[in-house]
Amino acid sequence: MQRIEDIATLEGLYGTPGAPSLRKVATRMTPLYRKWIMSSKLCILSTVGPAGTDGSPRGDDGPVVLELDARTLAMPDWRGNNRLDSLRNIVADGRVSLMFMVPGSNNVVRLNGNAFLTDDTDLRSRFEKKGRLPATVIVVGIAEIYTQCARALMRAGTWKGLDESADLPSVGEILAEMTAGEEGGAPYDDAWGARAEKTMW
Repeated sequence: MQRIEDIATLEGLYGTPGAPSLRKVATRMTPLYRKWIMSSKLCILSTVGPAGTDGSPRGDDGPVVLELDARTLAMPDWRGNNRLDSLRNIVADGRVSLMFMVPGSNNVVRLNGNAFLTDDTDLRSRFEKKGRLPATVIVVGIAEIYTQCARALMRAGTWKGLDESADLPSVGEILAEMTAGEEGGAPYDDAWGARAEKTMW
C-alpha cells in the first residue's frame, strides 16, 4: 500500500483551506466563543505523551470548563477509572486539544493549547459538588479556538432527536465577530446547507 510521506504530496491531494476556516481562529475567548464553550457540558480531551496519544471524554452537569481569564480555562478532573492516561500525558507534555460539543449542533468548537495540573485547594474548591472536590484541576492556556467543519456530525446524524443548541451563536456570527463584520453573518449561514450538501461525501 502506498504511503503519503511528505506534506507537499498531502496538500496536493486536498488543495488550500478555505479563507473562512483560517479567519475564524481566535487566540483568546471572545464573546461568541465564550457563549459556545460555556454552553458545552461535554468535550473530548486529547493529549500526547511518551507512551502515545490519549482521547478522553469529559462531561459535567453544567459547563465542562471554568474560564479563569480570557486566555485560561480550568477543567476539574472528576472521578474516573484512575488509569490517569490523560493526566500522565499532561504532566509529561502539556499539549492538549479540547473539542466542545452541544447536543443539537453539528458544529464542534476546538481549542488547542498547553495545560498543567494543579491540586491547588482554592481552585479545586471552585468546583465543589455535594461536598466533594476534584483531586486535581487541568489548567489550559489557550493557543487557538475555532469551529470545526460540521460535516462529520451531519453524516453521522449524531444528535437526531436531541437538541440543546437553540441559543448558540452560528458559525457565520462567529466569523463575522472574528473579521469585524467583513465576512460571515447571515449570508454565510444561509448558504452553508447547500454548500455542505454538495460536499458531504
